[in-house]
Amino acid sequence: MKKKKYEEVGLLMYQQYQYSPQFPYSEHAAHQQYNQPMNAQLKSYTLQQVEPFVQYGLKEAQATTYQHTLREVAAIAYLMGRGYDPQTAYKTVESWELNEYFYRR
Repeated sequence: MKKKKYEEVGLLMYQQYQYSPQFPYSEHAAHQQYNQPMNAQLKSYTLQQVEPFVQYGLKEAQATTYQHTLREVAAIAYLMGRGYDPQTAYKTVESWELNEYFYRR
């Protein structure tokens, strides 16, 4: 009986998040829904904006952990999404570090 309940919850979660980029099975559905000509410029612009930080992250990962690098690049991208210009986002996130670790105040 409990197994069936868990399967129903799993199905509900699948249906709720099937278009979320957090889940790998959603990629096909998102491709079908969002791969329209008007999104080509958005795709190009988005990838162009994040490319310097992707390259930065690849270099950074050689000197520190992948976890730290992913957090740092994700934080920069998040701040850019919140309206920070790329340089300010980068400097802000770097200011949160102490000896290649994010410290808490």
